[in-house]
Amino acid sequence: MNVLTVTPNPSIDHTVELATLTRGEVHRALSGTVEAGGKGVNVARALARHDHRATAVLPSGGVDGDRLEVLLAPQRVDAVTVAITGTIRTNTTVVEADGTTTKLNEPGPRLSGPELDALLRVVTARLTVRPDWLVASGSLPPGAPSDLHARFVRAARAAGVRSAVDTSGPALAAAVDAGPDLVKPNQEELGELLGRELLTVGDVVAAARELRTRGVGEVLVSLGGGGALLVTGDGVWWGGGEPLVPLSTVGAGDCTLAGYLHTGAPAAQRLSTAMAWGRAAVLLPGSSVPGPTETLAAAPGVRVLPDPDPETLLKDLQR
Repeated sequence: MNVLTVTPNPSIDHTVELATLTRGEVHRALSGTVEAGGKGVNVARALARHDHRATAVLPSGGVDGDRLEVLLAPQRVDAVTVAITGTIRTNTTVVEADGTTTKLNEPGPRLSGPELDALLRVVTARLTVRPDWLVASGSLPPGAPSDLHARFVRAARAAGVRSAVDTSGPALAAAVDAGPDLVKPNQEELGELLGRELLTVGDVVAAARELRTRGVGEVLVSLGGGGALLVTGDGVWWGGGEPLVPLSTVGAGDCTLAGYLHTGAPAAQRLSTAMAWGRAAVLLPGSSVPGPTETLAAAPGVRVLPDPDPETLLKDLQR
């Protein structure tokens, strides 16, 4: 499979492990990891570890931009960079021994109009080779138009390429209106998009079906520790498993999306694979992505149920 990803606001992801985080205190870290980051970058890294062809389009500038490219080089990801005058951001994550995760995400560099145009031109050019999917994901850099991901979706449709979107806020709203083949919001992001709280499984299913009436092909909704719901034209499925104590949740949702794209199997199997990849990711440090050994080990712990009954499955998803 050949997947093209675009990450308008990539990062260097620095993850630090502590026994316990205490505000205002000096801490000695137990360990630390540094990875190339950004949602689309993570999707590409996960797919490349499973021998898929993965191309990651991203802006790159400054010393951290150079560092990001160096970090990607050994991971079999074809990194296609657009030079910018700003410096790529660094995101810091603190993971405590009980799995509690605290994230400090920088806003990222402001891309000029010509730099944003160049990013779209590179994506459009890469779509001419007809990858199986375009994945447009992550936050937008400061000042970028809210319809940037929507522009990528429209470019994919013009090229006859399926598109998947994983973002939030106004960027998600604009992308939904462009009619992508797949969106992957979490429960909170979906509720924000539709302007209401989603407290039950039934609420989430109804919201996902509403997106489908607006032109979205499939909706994969993360429920955090409650698993995930998949809504397609063929039905509704819930996927999950026994609770895990995560080593790090950074990038786990991106690995879930990569797992979903990994196989062309029927919907239930795609969801099962997605959950296995996501569960494998949370058991790895930092924003490490799982390989075949880890995802195969996680697969037996996954359950997938068709037509989940809100009364018996998860009575209340409110966190």
